Amino acid sequence: MKKLILSVFILSSIAMNAQELGIRFGQVSGKNNVAVDGVFETGSGRIHANVSFGDGVGLDALWDLIYKPLGEDNLNWYVGVGPSAYFGDKFLLGASGEIGLEYTFDSPISIGIDYRPTFWIVENTDFEWGGFGLNIRYRFN
Repeated sequence: MKKLILSVFILSSIAMNAQELGIRFGQVSGKNNVAVDGVFETGSGRIHANVSFGDGVGLDALWDLIYKPLGEDNLNWYVGVGPSAYFGDKFLLGASGEIGLEYTFDSPISIGIDYRPTFWIVENTDFEWGGFGLNIRYRFN
């Protein structure tokens, strides 16, 4: 019940403030493979946040330090870092990095791929090399 309440609260917060909202398929925090994906613009980069589901609930909030066009205007690349947490049969807390490509269509849809390795620090110290994902989001602006 606590996980459900936490998930609803976090999803509501993400949905109310996001400039882009969608879904991420692929390995996310812990053992999860599907996430609600949101992007929040800041003055210096953007926040790329996920709430993932599976065997537990995962949270990621990565600050994309670099978000720049690659050649044409609709294709962008980004690099970021930030905290990750997993609430499941065990609690995990760590730091994730990400690098990705994103294409924004002329319609309000963006699609991207990214790689997100994670260094878990709390409960077990471990480095997770996986983390490839596909993002599909709706842009509100």
